[in-house]
Amino acid sequence: MRMTGNIKKILNNYESDNPGVKANLARILMSGKLAGTGKLVILPVDQGFEHGPARSFAKNILGYDPHYHFKLAINAGLSAFAAPLGMLEAGANTFAGQIPLIMKVNSSNSLSREKGAPSQAITGSVSEAIRLGCSAVGFTIYPGSDAALDMITEIQEIALEAKDAGLAVVVWSYPRGGDISKDGETAIDIVSYAAHMAALVGAHIIKVKPPTSFIELNEAKKVYMSENIPIENLRDRIKHVVQSCFNGKRLVVFSGGSSRNKEDLLKEIKELYLGGASGSIVGRNSFQRPYDEALNLLNQITNVYRGK
Repeated sequence: MRMTGNIKKILNNYESDNPGVKANLARILMSGKLAGTGKLVILPVDQGFEHGPARSFAKNILGYDPHYHFKLAINAGLSAFAAPLGMLEAGANTFAGQIPLIMKVNSSNSLSREKGAPSQAITGSVSEAIRLGCSAVGFTIYPGSDAALDMITEIQEIALEAKDAGLAVVVWSYPRGGDISKDGETAIDIVSYAAHMAALVGAHIIKVKPPTSFIELNEAKKVYMSENIPIENLRDRIKHVVQSCFNGKRLVVFSGGSSRNKEDLLKEIKELYLGGASGSIVGRNSFQRPYDEALNLLNQITNVYRGK
């Protein structure tokens, strides 16, 4: 497929990257139903690590099989499929070349004691991502955690290796731990800060949660008020987060969150689109539904990002 002007413009924003990285970014951006639009919908299936198998797959027992998720992502015409090492290995040969893959190279689990210092273990590598034909590696950081500085050091090392090998870098930037309150994890000032940090550590694609209008930090509140930064509705908050990522020069996708009714999810995604989001990364809200229902939902989400 011939590369569109939209994709060429996006790739031009990554001024320091080598042809391998740009080719893999193009591979993601030119795949599926959103090919050439500059928008993305990604299926992530890394929840088993953090939440366990029953909480992740018991609602739809077909989800215990990794092949199910490959098929769902491919048949829905998505931009990429993201998962940890073992899940990608379980379908790498059968589905080779059918959809861009993102290997999640660090993971947490709900059995460990986190409290003020949530962190993740390295569970994959750049060499394994290359072996499996991945287009990118994914890495989570927890801004605010007492372990955040160590995580940032790790992503710097992995990002350097990935870029040298021609792989794109996707950063899940989820504030938590330390002095951040529960409401603060999705506060507009904290989410935009976390997104900006992901851009600063060299992410090509940044994943954050949709922010609320709550402001966590008193010093930030003063600026939001004095500069009249609009944050009352979700659309404006998304614009602010995108602006925080080098004024829109980095791809920013937003998580779908835990399972909820289709109408509320689609309403939110419409606001994400109108706010300038690069796309959505939707896991449990899709694969926990029956297959046909999941396909229909993902098709509707894709249509939102096609402007339909």
